[in-house]
Amino acid sequence: MASAPLGVAVIGTGRMGADHVRRLSTVIGGARVVAVADLDAERAKAVAGPLEGCTAHTDPAAAMAAPGVAAVLIASSGPAHEPALLEAFRRGLPVLCEKPLTPDPGGALRVLEAEARLGRRLTQVGFMRRYDTEYVRLKALLDGGSLGRALFLHCRHRNASSPSFFTTEMLIRDSVAHEVDAARWLLGQEVTAVQVLRPRPSAYAPEGLGDPQLVLCETSGGAVVDVEIFVNCGFGYEVRCEAVCERGSVSTGAGAGPVVRREGRWGGEVPQDYTERFADAYDREVQAWVDATRAGRVTGPSTWDGYAAAVVCEAGVTAQRTGGRVPVELGLERPGLYA
Repeated sequence: MASAPLGVAVIGTGRMGADHVRRLSTVIGGARVVAVADLDAERAKAVAGPLEGCTAHTDPAAAMAAPGVAAVLIASSGPAHEPALLEAFRRGLPVLCEKPLTPDPGGALRVLEAEARLGRRLTQVGFMRRYDTEYVRLKALLDGGSLGRALFLHCRHRNASSPSFFTTEMLIRDSVAHEVDAARWLLGQEVTAVQVLRPRPSAYAPEGLGDPQLVLCETSGGAVVDVEIFVNCGFGYEVRCEAVCERGSVSTGAGAGPVVRREGRWGGEVPQDYTERFADAYDREVQAWVDATRAGRVTGPSTWDGYAAAVVCEAGVTAQRTGGRVPVELGLERPGLYA
């Protein structure tokens, strides 16, 4: 007889949270949403309404305490992650936490220390690129060694437009954070220094937003990672990564989809946002989390990965402000829990 589906409380029912509710309810197997929480009570009720037996709350703790909850998916805003994570730890609930783990290294360290006191992992951090088919193949090629040592990672991260609340710091903390984690994972190295170059802002960047920027990262293995971050490029959502190695190169994100020829023109389509470009990666990420949780395991990006990304991004924000090269100091060795 098959075991009962995993009962999940989803914290945050905005765009990302609502998409995860849809995913858990209609796309993947082995889970059901039994509670949601959002500061906007009406939005929470609207998301919970179509789901049989799902309760709506404004307090994350109340959602976690709802009958049938066995795991938590946190998709609220970054500043709300730390208290939600600590509450989940208090209840011994496994967590999938969207990035960032927390917006600042201090909060990430408190979460890291709290989990370490439990003596076991409870958290998977939502760095979904690790589940993207192209990134997985790139990782396998680099690990296989046939291309030799990686010398450069050239990364592009472009959005059609940024939301009204987006700030210059968020270019690093909310966007480049993905490249930071991807670089650490692909190379198996830590980022040791960050520098940010800032061209004259695009004429289409909102007032006061320093967009685009070029972020340069040095790594512990002697590689250099450059990230073009451009959140108002106008034409769509584009994420690319090219690894240049001693004996060749390999790239992802070329968008090799259908090419249409008609009326004297040829061309294809560019995804318009991350939910389209990484839809499959999100599906695989959440399915992997559900499968592991039901088996009593925790896999994927860890709290340590979330902490390391937060430290690197903090150095990146300092580099934005000063224009200088900023060393990255993690401040502690990787705990054995995350080996």
